[in-house]
Amino acid sequence: MVYRGPYRIRVEDKPRPVIEHPNDAIVRVTRAAICGSDLHLYHGMMPDTRVGMTFGHEFIGVVDEVGPSVRTVQAGDRVMVPFNIFCGTCFFCARGLYANCHNVNPNATAVGGIYGYSHTCGGYDGGQAEYVRVPLADVGPSSIPDWMDDEDAVLLTDAVATGYFGAQLGDIAEGDVVVVFGAGPVGLSAAASAWLMGAGRVIVIDHLEYRLAKARSFAHAETYNFAEYADVVVLMKELTDRIGADVAIDAVGAEADGNLLQHITSAKLKLQGGSPIALNWAIDSVRKGGTVSVMGAYGPMFSAVKFGDAMNKGLTLRMNQCPVKRQWPRLFEHVRNGYLKPRDLVTHRIPLEHIAEGYHIFSAKLDGCIKPLVVTDAA
Repeated sequence: MVYRGPYRIRVEDKPRPVIEHPNDAIVRVTRAAICGSDLHLYHGMMPDTRVGMTFGHEFIGVVDEVGPSVRTVQAGDRVMVPFNIFCGTCFFCARGLYANCHNVNPNATAVGGIYGYSHTCGGYDGGQAEYVRVPLADVGPSSIPDWMDDEDAVLLTDAVATGYFGAQLGDIAEGDVVVVFGAGPVGLSAAASAWLMGAGRVIVIDHLEYRLAKARSFAHAETYNFAEYADVVVLMKELTDRIGADVAIDAVGAEADGNLLQHITSAKLKLQGGSPIALNWAIDSVRKGGTVSVMGAYGPMFSAVKFGDAMNKGLTLRMNQCPVKRQWPRLFEHVRNGYLKPRDLVTHRIPLEHIAEGYHIFSAKLDGCIKPLVVTDAA
């Protein structure tokens, strides 16, 4: 998959990646996914997304070749690769902040390295391809347990791990009311994870009926279509005895609908780093002294966030890119015990050669698409 500009991608032959550092591995990709945050790149929302880049930060595969210093994986291993590229030894990695590694991104004033996510995130080619170079292979990839299905594994490389992390950042106490804005794969995973952390009530807000139906079946949540209400914040107050939710999770990010002016100035005119609609709804919908967790992806530019309201309500705001590998031990157990079934989110399986059509279906929200996988060996 090769980026040729906003809304323009192609499938092209590129040179097979090679070992560039003794700790590199080359992985033959067996399954990848298209993520909602890939659509921010596809729509031209992320700065320094260069023509010729290959996207894809959710992928699994088989190790094809390793550099001379790699010890933890070897050729032939079936591996899952977290979307974070991290060194494992810097100040931030030592504190478990793998998404903020200081050694893998020349622009690392904030985020670390991410596969296939523009030069703002290090300029690494991603996994929507037959082969991908995996740097720092001793600390990133992990062997996929024999009992784990490939489709469960690929969703644990970002979407489900990020949703779980979003619920974790909410610091949910037993019996809490949790509202999740956005019923995409991350929001659905956050809603399902909230139950595991003791929530007493989980509410999901979206405007697409097929996604709300999935929120009911996958996450067993209450659902509300914001397009059917004059004011979603008033709705949330009415649902919570005029107090507000204990925890609000923004699982939408940069291209939120719901306010035409905000959507146009961010998603269309690129005057903001992201449409703050969902985040502002979260700030207004949560009770005083509550917690807002932000999982939706935003760019580095200005966004018109209602920070004064957050300050005066005494809110706790918690956010980050997910440190994926830190979540895996608990997530593996939840999947093994049947508490989470990531593969139930998958609605489409797209051959790599038809990935442009896959992006169009996902971007335009056609055919009930919730989570598309990319199949590299379909031919």
